[in-house]
Amino acid sequence: MKTPLVLEIKCNSLDDGPGIRSVVFFKGCPLSCIWCHNPESKRVPTEISFDEQSCIGCGTCTKFCTQGALNIQNRYYIDREKCNLCFKCVEHCPAKAITRVGVEMTHEEILKKVLADKPFYDISGGGVTLSGGEATLCTEWVGRLAQMLHENGVKVLVETCGFFNYELAAEHLLPYVDGIFCDIKIYDREKHKKYCGVYNDRILENFRRMYDDREKYGYSIMPRVPLIPDITDTDENLTAIAEYMQLVGVEKTDLLPYNPTWYSKNDKLGVQLSGELEKLTGWQSKEKTEHARQIFLSRNIKC
Repeated sequence: MKTPLVLEIKCNSLDDGPGIRSVVFFKGCPLSCIWCHNPESKRVPTEISFDEQSCIGCGTCTKFCTQGALNIQNRYYIDREKCNLCFKCVEHCPAKAITRVGVEMTHEEILKKVLADKPFYDISGGGVTLSGGEATLCTEWVGRLAQMLHENGVKVLVETCGFFNYELAAEHLLPYVDGIFCDIKIYDREKHKKYCGVYNDRILENFRRMYDDREKYGYSIMPRVPLIPDITDTDENLTAIAEYMQLVGVEKTDLLPYNPTWYSKNDKLGVQLSGELEKLTGWQSKEKTEHARQIFLSRNIKC
């Protein structure tokens, strides 16, 4: 059974499902969307991050780096080709400007942390959201966590890109899930490959199967469409997605207006973005979002 790394457990969330929730963010994703809002979650292995804004310039970290990987002349401060991920700099950074990205946690450790907030889940209709990255990347392990939450009376919601082994999920995960948020980003398979790294055949088929099986397993399911400027928010793409949803029988979807807050996260990871991403530094206009909404409403799909 593959064990995922945990990026963060965010408590008191109001943005990842109904009620007050704790969100468990797992590391690793089978997609590589160029606009990913959590770029630190894309790769499976642990990484190291440097936040220039938090650094106080004390130089303490350099005293503990045996590889000579820390240099103020480096744009990203950390030379990741030299770094051996010993994390001694992380341990000794007084400002917490250098951090470890991804840690191992047991089911029991996660359970202990999130169950502390169970009274808030109960009173608000909330629960625990399993997110990422991609929560289904380690389906059996995450399924066991969902089962343990279910047995403790906690409602479980899964945020997914839809790219997973359906049979494995049906056996280990879906029976213990109360809700699913599934992103449908791009309908054209070639464009999906270009911007997200994989073809979308499995995603579209998995969503249809999840939608058909919602009464069998007793979960609700909400398709979500991220509105990325000139990529996913085009009339051509949104119309194709709306028509696909019509065929599946979807009556309601959630549109996610684009925001550029992810952009600076890549510097912390030492990732240089390509020039074509420069157009993604602005916020989505209300007019563009409303136009997208009308495309779905015209096909009797509420947003």
